[in-house]
Amino acid sequence: MGNGMRSWTRWAGVAVVAVAGVVAQASGGMQQTAKQPPQSPAAKAAVTVAGATITVDYSAPSVRGRKIFGGLVPYGVVWRTGANAATTLKTTANLKIGSLTVPAGTYTLFTMPGATAWKLIVNRQTGQWGLEYHADRDLGRVDLKVGKNPEPVEKMVIDFEHTKGSMTELHIRWADLDLSVPVTVEK
Repeated sequence: MGNGMRSWTRWAGVAVVAVAGVVAQASGGMQQTAKQPPQSPAAKAAVTVAGATITVDYSAPSVRGRKIFGGLVPYGVVWRTGANAATTLKTTANLKIGSLTVPAGTYTLFTMPGATAWKLIVNRQTGQWGLEYHADRDLGRVDLKVGKNPEPVEKMVIDFEHTKGSMTELHIRWADLDLSVPVTVEK
């Protein structure tokens, strides 16, 4: 066998091994590392009120043994209200959130935590990472009702409750707190 034939045989052997590896991997024959689920998975709250659709897209962090309010989420500092990318509110109709008029459109939700009082911030900037906040883009701020959860909530939840007629309530629940504000579809 000449040198040319040996080279070709070696190359063919490498190609067979490479193809076998691809086939084995595709069929699950090769061991793969398991992908960990995200620590703060994407979540969505949605409601239809008086024909309008209202959605909140957010990432839901977990307590994981940490002190949340007054610790991980410090008082007196604007919080992204979740994790990862900014929390987004979309509405197909004009709303009244608490006392704030919110025209149909897309917004970012932030909160201002306090030891006894909280504010919900509706901001016009959208599409940013959650830590990017510009107060000059605020549509406005409203008071949140501060309540306690009957049991601690491990993974943060945003949802709508008590929906009736043209009204609903937006709730943010995490750790020991249940923060809420009334939402009305304006006609």
